[in-house]
Amino acid sequence: MIDQDKIILMTRLASYEKNEGKKNEAIGRYFRGDYIGWQVLKSIVSGTLVFLILFAGYVIYDFENFMIDVYKIDLLEYAKSILIKYAIVVGAYAAITYGIYAYRYAGAKKKLRTYAHNLNKLSKNYTNKE
Repeated sequence: MIDQDKIILMTRLASYEKNEGKKNEAIGRYFRGDYIGWQVLKSIVSGTLVFLILFAGYVIYDFENFMIDVYKIDLLEYAKSILIKYAIVVGAYAAITYGIYAYRYAGAKKKLRTYAHNLNKLSKNYTNKE
């Protein structure tokens, strides 16, 4: 006779493996600090590139006024203000990234624990039948 609970459990496990299991398994292979640190590092690099592109776009857009003002302004003070803006933008981006990926890691670990629990339950079901 077919055990309906076993079939439901097997269907649930197969659905998890097919849909989000591969992604969660890839996340679960990392330690928490390594996974989050790698994601934050990638976001800092991409944030830096975006900031440089936006700054270059600003300079190119208003190049005539920028070249006129370059002799009138204190370059060290201007560089300091640009670096402060850079630090604020990249720092905020890194903090947001940290929060998002910490949440994703915790969710993936929780789902992997549930998956392992269901596998153990299925295994016990098979050993109890024999």
